[in-house]
Amino acid sequence: MFERFYPSMSWAEHRPHWPHTQHSRFVKAGGIHWHLQMMGQGPCMLLLHGTGSGNFSWRGLLPTLAQHFTVLAPDLPGHAFTSRGPDGALSLPGMAEALRALTLQLQLTPQVIVGHSAGAAIAAHMALHMDSLARSTLIGLNPAWLPLPGVASWLFGPAAKLAALNPLSAWATAKMAAQPAAVAEWLERTGSTLDAQGLDLYTRVLSDSGHVHGVLSMMAAWQLKPLAARLHEIRNPVFMLIGAQDQTVPPALADQAVLRLPHAQQHRQAGLGHLAHEQDPVGTSQYILRCSKN
Repeated sequence: MFERFYPSMSWAEHRPHWPHTQHSRFVKAGGIHWHLQMMGQGPCMLLLHGTGSGNFSWRGLLPTLAQHFTVLAPDLPGHAFTSRGPDGALSLPGMAEALRALTLQLQLTPQVIVGHSAGAAIAAHMALHMDSLARSTLIGLNPAWLPLPGVASWLFGPAAKLAALNPLSAWATAKMAAQPAAVAEWLERTGSTLDAQGLDLYTRVLSDSGHVHGVLSMMAAWQLKPLAARLHEIRNPVFMLIGAQDQTVPPALADQAVLRLPHAQQHRQAGLGHLAHEQDPVGTSQYILRCSKN
């Protein structure tokens, strides 16, 4: 019902400013109109961005990773240029199922899944529920695999639900994001400082009411407790790369995740925050490639 009031971002308007547009394509799968970028040759590597972002989050990593893999980087449902999809598509199981439909449509089976923040939760859910991914390598960048502690754990869901139901919330939030320096301040609260291009791209998505409404709806539908309860069942190779200054997903949660994933390995990126892979794309790419060889 909200698709009519909050459509996806306009590709014609933003294309001149988007990275790697020559690798963009639009695909219909699972009742969703997807924007994705594909690059490279070889085994498939699926890149899943976090809440509020888009596949532009991988702009600095794509050329390097594409030298070794067929890299598939979609905008998640409700984000940037990808439509919201049917009811339930913005929940964790819904997004995982939508991505299954997308990979089937493209006739690709990811051998490596790299997820940032909420994208890592989607990757873990896929590994638990899809037999074809039973041996795929999972790489979580500041992974949101466990519920956030403290006030955020009970405030996050209810506040997002109220905002998603209020037709004016996304519009008002987008208007705030369009104000000078607003997005820069929001990003700094994650523990990360981005370059001019990164700041411009986040300003574009966060000042678009369609994107913002998709983000709020995803947050309202998100439930991590069922995933957290089953993390110990994951038998895939698991690696975690953690920004030591992450102010969004506390690094201490990675230590707790390791207790539930006894085969997991983790590495800290000193001085970097929640968007560490955008701050240090070279170092992050090298880590991903090393893990992919194990």
